[in-house]
Amino acid sequence: MRSWGLSEQEQEELWARWRQGESLRLIARRMGKRGPSIRAFVLQTGGVQRRPPQRAARSLAASEREEISRGIAAGDSCRAIARRLGRAPSTVSREVARNGGRRRYRAQIADAAAYRRAARPKPAKLAVDPRLCAVVEAKLGLRWSPEQIEGWLRVAYPDDPSMRISHETIYLSLYVQRRRALRGDLRRCLRTRRAMRYPRGKRLPQGRGQLLDTISIRQRPAEADGRTIPGHWEGDLVLGKRPSAVLTLVERTSRSVVLVALPAGWRAEQVRPALTAAVGRLPRRLCRSLTWDQGKEMAEHARFSADSGVPVYFCDPRSPWQRASNENANGLVRQYLPRTVDLRRFSQADLDRIAAELNGRPRQILGFQTPSQVLAKALR
Repeated sequence: MRSWGLSEQEQEELWARWRQGESLRLIARRMGKRGPSIRAFVLQTGGVQRRPPQRAARSLAASEREEISRGIAAGDSCRAIARRLGRAPSTVSREVARNGGRRRYRAQIADAAAYRRAARPKPAKLAVDPRLCAVVEAKLGLRWSPEQIEGWLRVAYPDDPSMRISHETIYLSLYVQRRRALRGDLRRCLRTRRAMRYPRGKRLPQGRGQLLDTISIRQRPAEADGRTIPGHWEGDLVLGKRPSAVLTLVERTSRSVVLVALPAGWRAEQVRPALTAAVGRLPRRLCRSLTWDQGKEMAEHARFSADSGVPVYFCDPRSPWQRASNENANGLVRQYLPRTVDLRRFSQADLDRIAAELNGRPRQILGFQTPSQVLAKALR
């Protein structure tokens, strides 16, 4: 197996980070290695760490082989050497015979040879049993899971011990190159369709494109929570056919909607100027705060606040319900801007007409008044 320039210590560090849930990209960055090399190393193993061979307790140790070598040099018999070691005489005689006899026996060479003979893995069960391999491949082709195959084999062949295999063996035969006995394309028949195994548990963030210096929604002014003073907004992106999107802004008191076109794309460097221009068109007393989720399109939030004077507060991770007004408005916007449509074909004038229509629709939460009416009253 290729090491891809990784020492044994670096390999151990890689696997420790992998089990903790770090991504391969993050591991490469923190270890100072090339990302493709890290991925290639893990991919060839199927995401399964190869454990180093361990010497069985009953096997001869290196120190015992050294004692055998010294005994031979002193002219002792195998029985005498075995007596000193507390081993059977046959154990010593076989050890000497398989490593060149008394005239050529060397402890270090014999120990290295024993290590090679004990190397794993041995041939996989599916590799030496074509009948079992054919059945497993047929069921995988039907998109059965390895657990289903394992259980079905017990029922279908109750009296045939050779038709037994664990689901873990099937997984290893699919993922690990050195043990591969099944066709590699069968991995696509698994539910995950993955090329390698991933550790269980929560995946840690990659450390790429994360928002820095954010202000939590818990620090937002109390007046924003009360919805009595207009000017507190919630924002989000509505995505269409990639790579198109539209910015949606919802005022918390009146539920008024503002739609902003993003003809150049929806990365942070494209969202910031469009959002700044949209806020600049609003009356100053309607620009008190903006609440957003953890979307990376707001990576330039600090510069936006400096340019517009509007502070940005961020929801907790995976908590879109903290800006529920915007989530609800996005559902209404979808009547006009479906996911399958390229939203770049809508001009700002088109979006303004859609927003005006939405703001003219009566809302139950407003006592069946329209957002435009509620906002006008609040401003008066």
